[in-house]
Amino acid sequence: MDNQLTRPETLIQWIALSALAILIAIPLTILGVQIVQASDPYVKNVLSLKGNPEQGKAIFQTNCAVCHGWEADGFVGPSLKAVSKRKSQYGLINQVISGETPPMPKFQPSTQEMADLLSYLESL
Repeated sequence: MDNQLTRPETLIQWIALSALAILIAIPLTILGVQIVQASDPYVKNVLSLKGNPEQGKAIFQTNCAVCHGWEADGFVGPSLKAVSKRKSQYGLINQVISGETPPMPKFQPSTQEMADLLSYLESL
């Protein structure tokens, strides 16, 4: 009896279909995560506002500079220079408000304050 799965052409087709499925699944997963993240009302409100980087810097210096340094170049906390190249806008917002990375406290600024802070962080 001939086993269909051991035939080379069947095996190649199975591998090709599996690779195609993976290549389709990855972007769909990323898109799904972005849709869920963007549906958060707080995030939607923050991203709909125009942030003022000067105001953001003042917020940063009042709330964040003790750990991240006066110019965001690191102290107790890491440097935030070019942080917007390493984290998405949602990632930055979540990092600020979640309190998931101790010793960073949970911090929930108003949507305008968060837009200002985000604008400042993106300018670094």
